[in-house]
Amino acid sequence: MAEANVIAWDLETVPDIAAAARMLGMTGAAEEEVRQALGQGFPKHPLHRIACIGALVATRVAEGWRVESLGAPSIAQRTEPELISAFAERIGELRPQLIGFNCHSFDLPVLRYRAMVNRISAPGLHVRPYFNRYSHDALDLCDFLGSYTPGSKVKLDEVAKIVGLSGKPEGIDGSQVEDMVKAGRIGEVVQYCESDVLNTFRLWLIHELFRGAMSPAELDWSEEQLRIFVRGRKFSNPHLIMGLGLDNEPHGGAGGGVVAF
Repeated sequence: MAEANVIAWDLETVPDIAAAARMLGMTGAAEEEVRQALGQGFPKHPLHRIACIGALVATRVAEGWRVESLGAPSIAQRTEPELISAFAERIGELRPQLIGFNCHSFDLPVLRYRAMVNRISAPGLHVRPYFNRYSHDALDLCDFLGSYTPGSKVKLDEVAKIVGLSGKPEGIDGSQVEDMVKAGRIGEVVQYCESDVLNTFRLWLIHELFRGAMSPAELDWSEEQLRIFVRGRKFSNPHLIMGLGLDNEPHGGAGGGVVAF
């Protein structure tokens, strides 16, 4: 079906040590003891406490895709339950196609588990079959572009740069998020998350051109509209400005954070 709205999104997370202690039967133990017992591997999905949810909301118009909002609300302003509830409610309102990168392997199961951990009712996540891996209601570009073959998967940073996009900010990746949050640098995590969302959305636009869902002129209009939006309303995020090649241009507007949900 022709989509009216899409949300490109991404999660940034930190380990939930209290939940790990419950799982390991170590309630009341010191944090370092729990971490040692948990090991150095990637934590199980339910143990990823959500630190921020990045989202770009776009609407289909005659000329192409128009960005309505772009932001990454975080635990600096809201609790994890509030983040999840607000995001689910926004999805319920718009009934959008969700666009992610590796979202079926990570973001969606983490979102569901964390809603359950926090006892959140989230009917908005069920207005479409988002958890059906092989539907396009929640399109996982990592899975889809690799034809659902594990050996064909490419990282977002890699494929973004290959097709001429900016990729991830220099010197930052998801493995550093916990240390950044601990150091009080949640604002930098938010900006990093927004850059991942921007790359995901732009990659999706190129895919829409490839499959004939938009013309080259519509792609150009969508990209230009995105630049106008970021130039006027998100200039405070240097990763977005540099990613779109706007770092040598004057900005306009108030430039404050734009709440996506």
